[in-house]
Amino acid sequence: MNTAETFHELGFKLYGKYVHYQLEAAQLVRQTLERGQGILNNTGALCVDTGSFTGRSPKDKFTVIDETTSDTVDWGEVNRPISKAHFDVLYKKMRSYLAEREVWVRDVHACADARFGLTIRIVNETPWANLFCHNLFLRSDAHNVLSPDTEWLILQAPGFFADPETDGTRQKNFTVVNFSRKIILIGGTAYTGEMKKGIFSVLNYVLPLQRNVLSMHCSANEGEDGKVALFFGLSGTGKTTLSADPNRSLIGDDEHGWSENGVFNFEGGCYAKAVNLDPKKEPEIFGAIKPGALLENVVIDTDGRIDFSDISKTENTRVAYPIQFIKNAKEPSTGGIPKNIFFLTCDAFGILPPISKLDKGQAMYHFISGYTAKVAGTEMGVSEPQSTFSACFGSVFLPLHPLKYAELLGEKLDANPEINVWLVNTGWIGGSYGIGNRISLKYTRALITAAMNGKLDDAIFVNHPVFKISVPQRCEGVPAEILNPRDLWEDVQQYDKKAAELAMLFEQHFSKYIAHASEIIKKAAPVLLD
Repeated sequence: MNTAETFHELGFKLYGKYVHYQLEAAQLVRQTLERGQGILNNTGALCVDTGSFTGRSPKDKFTVIDETTSDTVDWGEVNRPISKAHFDVLYKKMRSYLAEREVWVRDVHACADARFGLTIRIVNETPWANLFCHNLFLRSDAHNVLSPDTEWLILQAPGFFADPETDGTRQKNFTVVNFSRKIILIGGTAYTGEMKKGIFSVLNYVLPLQRNVLSMHCSANEGEDGKVALFFGLSGTGKTTLSADPNRSLIGDDEHGWSENGVFNFEGGCYAKAVNLDPKKEPEIFGAIKPGALLENVVIDTDGRIDFSDISKTENTRVAYPIQFIKNAKEPSTGGIPKNIFFLTCDAFGILPPISKLDKGQAMYHFISGYTAKVAGTEMGVSEPQSTFSACFGSVFLPLHPLKYAELLGEKLDANPEINVWLVNTGWIGGSYGIGNRISLKYTRALITAAMNGKLDDAIFVNHPVFKISVPQRCEGVPAEILNPRDLWEDVQQYDKKAAELAMLFEQHFSKYIAHASEIIKKAAPVLLD
């Protein structure tokens, strides 16, 4: 099925002047090369540039405000409203634009647990964007034929630009989600991550609100004993590196749901960062760069070799591939109730312990906090550590109020008291950035492994004086002196001062939620010492 005539014969609406439907990866790669839109690297992976947008544009994402969303969406800086009238005009314009062009159409689905599955039809303006969808979303034989029952439609047209004065957008590029009509419009940007995160936002609305399923921005893996671990963390915390364990099966690297039966991957692939990719540290990801994989905005030499350290195009270089490209990927991408949950933070202030255990209230509080820190050199103008808070470790993808997700997490922990929740600092110890040292990856891995193997269950724990979290005093393979960061500072009074400053930053972030937060969350806040 590869022509517009086929669509007419089956009674489907025409999406473009010439329609390519459900092509295999090799066909999409060949068409991309024929159109001069990409090149192959020395391992046979397709490399493309996404143009002026090399990342998402969250300020240009809008949600249609109507009878479905007016009282359910958490409107504000994250969720910007756009009217039904503006959506209708944009949709009509995009349909007219695509009707005169060659397009690539794909039927896919989301959610490895079929009970919560979401069927999606995607219309792309380029073959390589359709390859991205082939790699990132779930595929099955049942979805390789035209179906009139597809729930959601995504129109992605990088060459179509909005008129902000008449279309209600901020500028020419846009992503618009319509929950009533189940349509996502993406225009003016070729960055493929907008499609992936568009559906993630949809699931973050539908699953918690309608199915009582906790949607999560995390990775997940499973040991030979069947015990599942979840890893939450913002950029730079080590989420990808620490969850990619050759001794454990990968359930997924980014987006999951948690039902009463366990966890399940939303996706069928991985969209990993490629910057400074090291085959020794991340052999699974490095090995996935082969025919069928899609690399974005990387720099290649004349021999087709990628310089992963070159960020002249963007620091946000990416590789998209089916999860089956990972040798230890689990199929289907589902697992049981998690046994261990890890909140990863890169604390550049050198205050938080390398690992600590959280009770239910603390887990909810730190989930709402989603803390990490940027260090000098990561962004222009950053010369000292800067705190970053992102509710639920993914606030920009949350249509509902963040407390909805935190309360759902609390319900899961109540229903499963055997779950351990850990806060892991992958950042600095012995002093803040520029004075102390970043904790060794070897020690972080040892701590996480010990937690998953139950070797910390009988450890002696001491509460942190400010954050009240429980700190183990010994762990096999890890020097005992690094477990209590205050002891490593030359000036402990300076440590206390910085700890108080960090506690204040937590409280400032939490202040926007405190009015509606439950008592158990409020009581988990750090102690503000004089």
